[in-house]
Amino acid sequence: MKTPIQYSNHNSVSVWFALLAFAAGLDQVKAAGESPLIAVETNISSMILTPKPGSAPRINGPKVYGVRPGSPFLYRIPCTGERPMLFRADDLPEGLTLDYQTGIITGKIAKPGIYRTILFARNAFGKATREFRIEVGNTLALTPPMGWNSWYIHYNRITDATMRAAADQMINSGMADFGYQYVNSDDCWMKKQGDVPYRDTNGVVLPNWNFPDMKGLTDYIHGKGLKAGIYTSPGPWTCGGYVGAYQHEAADAQKFAEWGFDFLKYDWCSYGQIDEKRRSPTKEEKKKYEADYLKLPYRTMNELLKQQPRDMVFNLCQYGMGNVWEWGGEVGHCWRTTGDLGLERGAHLPGFYSIAFSNARHWEYARPGAWNDPDYILIGWVGDAHGYGVGKKSTLTPDEQYSYMSLWSLMAAPLIFSGDMARLDAFTLNVLCNAEVIDVDQDPLGKQARILRQTSDEFVLVKELEDGSKAIGLFNLTSLPRKVSVTWNDLGVSGKQHVRDLWRQKEIGAFKKSFEMEVPPHGVMLVRLHSDK
Repeated sequence: MKTPIQYSNHNSVSVWFALLAFAAGLDQVKAAGESPLIAVETNISSMILTPKPGSAPRINGPKVYGVRPGSPFLYRIPCTGERPMLFRADDLPEGLTLDYQTGIITGKIAKPGIYRTILFARNAFGKATREFRIEVGNTLALTPPMGWNSWYIHYNRITDATMRAAADQMINSGMADFGYQYVNSDDCWMKKQGDVPYRDTNGVVLPNWNFPDMKGLTDYIHGKGLKAGIYTSPGPWTCGGYVGAYQHEAADAQKFAEWGFDFLKYDWCSYGQIDEKRRSPTKEEKKKYEADYLKLPYRTMNELLKQQPRDMVFNLCQYGMGNVWEWGGEVGHCWRTTGDLGLERGAHLPGFYSIAFSNARHWEYARPGAWNDPDYILIGWVGDAHGYGVGKKSTLTPDEQYSYMSLWSLMAAPLIFSGDMARLDAFTLNVLCNAEVIDVDQDPLGKQARILRQTSDEFVLVKELEDGSKAIGLFNLTSLPRKVSVTWNDLGVSGKQHVRDLWRQKEIGAFKKSFEMEVPPHGVMLVRLHSDK
């Protein structure tokens, strides 16, 4: 049963104008000074723009994958289409095997190198192929991580059962078929302050009673071809008041690997309390602090993770302190550039916009294996971060949700959903699971979009893609429909350019000098621009 889209009162004006815009056909595409070649159709009744996947196979997800020599390899081929389906992979590296029914690749690769394979999927309705490059070396997260995190929906209510259910839903909802693979527990899985003992006699951290079998949990997630993530803090206590890794970093890193985790979020939390110089530093002390103390806990844990016999993607959560984008890639794979998005409030625009505007400024620092992280995707059913509230339906308008996902994809951000996996509806899945939008985020070139134009009324981003095309986001920041345009001079291109609407997955037409769109309030036009060459 489809859950109806709900709107909050404070967004009612924007929604009203958006509906008027769609009803009046105001989203007609026009070339500046020219007649539109093709008009874009809309689905007024449901506001669902993304077409449903067809019955024939389509292989999705990243085209490149990084793994260290000798580390366990686990990859579930993301593929939409009717089941049953059979899979094949040509030229798999020695040491890997493919389950032809599930599409799950497992094993270990001993020798460093770049291995090129072709993935195949076939069902009763057709077949699909996709090139897949496996790079065996020292770099993980060659494309931004995709998955789910428990924080903004479960907070201190997270349990083993909830994690297993989230893994089930990632498969059953079809999210895994688009490349979502990490199932990550955030804070509150360990012992809370006062619930002694926190560790066993060997100094190994103890989970709380909600997590009776950590190895069993990761085995369950891995059995579905998915990956498991965990959380801790370099300080003595986590942000939620649970035991951190301080002075037990080596034991914890080893235990996380033994349990079988594939991702670690390392949250600053109480670590600052152990540094006396932070209280009133001189100018020189502050410079030294930012150069040394901010890096130290992350450098320490990063080196420990490298010593483990399995790969763990390392997420630095320290809220953008000390210009982390300048050095985060030295000690991790992705780093938070701002405060918590769930606590961000905006006067005229929802909080995700201000987070995005800040994150977008650091576009030059993103690259394969090193990503700016503006926090999670909070749509669907989300809990109020003030007081760890239970989940409620998002008050973001449909157009704001399309803008949200467009911004994150253009910025090559980790696509980590943190809403309720048990209450996914058709609209939320349509936003999260558009293969062409995800391809922008997962593009192997690894470029983050640069800011082409930013005013109080509009925001324009352009992202260079591996095949020479460009992804462009035209964002309307006002509460009324607005024309937003881009010229070929702006983009450094010339000649006839073909424009494809990524949300509707439609070719719009060919344009000679510029492209203009009437965009709904707080909405976006996300396109891919390519020449005939």
